[in-house]
Amino acid sequence: MRKAPHGVLAAFQHVDAAAQAIRQLKELGYRDFTTYTPVPNHEIMNAVGHTVSPVRVWTLVGGLTGCFCGFAMTMWMSYDYPIVVGGKPIGSIPPYIVIMFELTILLGALSTLAGLVFHTIRSHRAAAFDPRFTNDLIGIFVRCPPERYTAVQRTLQQAGAMEVRVEK
Repeated sequence: MRKAPHGVLAAFQHVDAAAQAIRQLKELGYRDFTTYTPVPNHEIMNAVGHTVSPVRVWTLVGGLTGCFCGFAMTMWMSYDYPIVVGGKPIGSIPPYIVIMFELTILLGALSTLAGLVFHTIRSHRAAAFDPRFTNDLIGIFVRCPPERYTAVQRTLQQAGAMEVRVEK
């Protein structure tokens, strides 16, 4: 288990106060902070400036690859073993839509999982945590050097933090 880095941890009871604290921290130049909320909240996400997840590109590429592979596989097998069934042409597409769909779903799901694991490992950073953040409080952990602790504490308290403590 990794040890949490040094910084300031604040607990907020109200979403507005937490969002205001995040905006103030960003105005002061702090970009290295972690937020915790018990449920997804659009106001906090907007304050943090979350971008759209890059995992969706993995899903798209996996799905398109699956669809193409399903098409290529069925056409290759049709022309490799040409058997006329029901008077249909050898390369008839409608019977193979099911296989193309199934491979689209399979490779899309597997690539989504791979993208999720890749981006989670890549962006994971240790941060201080309080179990109350999973229940009813909103938490903000700001990584900063020890000489900036008082300024960050003051900013968070002025924004309406219920509790602010230094994590060493």
